[in-house]
Amino acid sequence: MILKQLRLSRHLSQEQLAQMSGLNVRTIQRIESGHNASIESLKCLASVLEVDVSTLNQESFVADKSLSSWKTLPFWLKTWFALGTLKLQPSRELIVRIEVWLHVCGYPLCIFGFVSEPALAGGILLLAHAYVITLLKWQGDKYAVWPALPGSAEA
Repeated sequence: MILKQLRLSRHLSQEQLAQMSGLNVRTIQRIESGHNASIESLKCLASVLEVDVSTLNQESFVADKSLSSWKTLPFWLKTWFALGTLKLQPSRELIVRIEVWLHVCGYPLCIFGFVSEPALAGGILLLAHAYVITLLKWQGDKYAVWPALPGSAEA
């Protein structure tokens, strides 16, 4: 079911969608994790998201790139949709590990930069990438783009 993709494409949190549809947040979480939904729940969600009930039952989401809502999405979010379609979307834990390693490698290189200019340049590049990853992680948290982990409440 493509409920999560539709919700994210409209910049809605689970709480906002639940409030707008009159459903419980836990119901939204269950539906997004693949559990069956009642026809009444699907009708409420379809009404809020302005789609047909049959659209909610689709297994995959192909975004119409000519729509104005697609054009207003940030570039990185369009990239997440593409990665999600290809099943290449990294988990938040992997992003955190990359961020930590960039910092762990970047700071010593910057310190070694007192001796070697190339080391300083490499350290600065690693730290710059670490801070870009930090920004993207924050945006990912804001829009809830991370794939749910097995056994998590969001799953």
